[in-house]
Amino acid sequence: MIQSLNFHQMSHQRASLCCSVRMENILLGLIIPTTPSNPKGSPNVHIIKTADGQLVKSLEYRDYKLWTPQWSSDEKICARFLNGDVLFYENSNFDNIIHRIKGLKLNNYSISPGNQPLHILCFIPAKTGPSNGRLFQYPDFSTIVANKSFFQADRVEIFWNQKGTASLMLTSTDVDKTGASYYGKQGLHLITSKGDTSQVIVNKEGPLYNAAWSPSSNEFCVIYGFMPAKATLYNLKCDPVIEFGTGTFNAVYYNPFGNILLLAGFGNVQGNAELWDINGKKKIKKIEIPDTTFLQWSPDGKHFVTATTAPRLKVSNGYKIWHYSGALLHEKPWGKDELYQVVWQNYPQGTFKTPNIVFKAVEGIASSQPIASKQVYRPPHARNSDFKPTSLHEDSSLETKNQSKAYLKMKKKREAKRQAKQMQDVEDSNDDKQNAVKIIDEPKDNEKQLRIKKIQSDLKSINRFKTLQSSGKELDNNQMARLKLENGLLAELKQLQL
Repeated sequence: MIQSLNFHQMSHQRASLCCSVRMENILLGLIIPTTPSNPKGSPNVHIIKTADGQLVKSLEYRDYKLWTPQWSSDEKICARFLNGDVLFYENSNFDNIIHRIKGLKLNNYSISPGNQPLHILCFIPAKTGPSNGRLFQYPDFSTIVANKSFFQADRVEIFWNQKGTASLMLTSTDVDKTGASYYGKQGLHLITSKGDTSQVIVNKEGPLYNAAWSPSSNEFCVIYGFMPAKATLYNLKCDPVIEFGTGTFNAVYYNPFGNILLLAGFGNVQGNAELWDINGKKKIKKIEIPDTTFLQWSPDGKHFVTATTAPRLKVSNGYKIWHYSGALLHEKPWGKDELYQVVWQNYPQGTFKTPNIVFKAVEGIASSQPIASKQVYRPPHARNSDFKPTSLHEDSSLETKNQSKAYLKMKKKREAKRQAKQMQDVEDSNDDKQNAVKIIDEPKDNEKQLRIKKIQSDLKSINRFKTLQSSGKELDNNQMARLKLENGLLAELKQLQL
């Protein structure tokens, strides 16, 4: 454990949250705004310089939805949300609004990371008609770089790649009007600084749990579908690159160099994790990490830490350090105390090199934590006895010891009749073999034919769009996205017709 000096100490009775921004030169503090003695409230978001503890500005927020101001990567430009508008400041001068996005009635926004040019992605919900994701280049808010419209979107989560050249928008509604999901309807959309937009097509029904960009900024991984969930790697054209199969996943983590991917299951799913070699497209190891509430890769890209922390879990708190090969290297139980946070020490960029993945066992330690029992449940009254659990089919096969002569005679006749029928079935099996094969394969053939018809229907639509385009009519973004699917559909149709 690393301990550091306490340079500045700031205390407040009603402080509820603090966080640092991109270059960690700025600290944000959130304070409960109103008290019985001050019902009207007061400034409750404080911006502080970490170098000297100086208070830069205090702002007042009543709506906690977008209370956090956002900074550019160099911390020269700051943006804050206010009454549906976005206000921009430069060089920590919060007394002068330099630019403003107004009149769009935004619900969410995000500043791109990376170097200039800076982009602002805005989400504009609509009560009637489609909602919009609109991309601007700072500070020209009169020109739209890209626009993605979508129906059934009440809110959105925005995920930028590290270069700030592309972003994923995870849209969702509170209620799924089709009734397919209790949790509402979701969609995943891609928007780029080049003006390209498209929808990410997943091939399994169910929720979208998580999406994460590779540090290379050229690929992203999505976990989706009813459990067991499916994980797929996509490129910037939203084409599938690697299928990781299914499992109890709902979270994805890239190591800092992007050559190792970790798929994990937290919360109400089984605590398993799979580690994958991205370049070799090969699974490295599957491990069990039960009761994990936090996971983070080390800056060296070889190790990661898992932790059980409060308030999510208040018992069995502690952390573990793992090697990418699946070996447990260190374990620190926290006893009866509560552990709130675990983080790796930061290092300057370039300190570590991309690790070479070696499929070789690394010596580790055995966990001291008790392993959950996998035995069949026994009721309390049977735990100290020779009670043997039975299944329903075992119970149904039990026979009474006292059987009448008439019953035994009837049973003997039934048994003889059953055996005779079995012999007849064996004799007829060779004659019916072809029919049997046909019956077994028929559902697969039906499914194949349905897929062929669906692809042919999609290709007809694409041809219709191409005809409209050749006649001079401008296509919308969704129609253009459908055109990009033509080559993939043709290849799939050719494969199905072999």
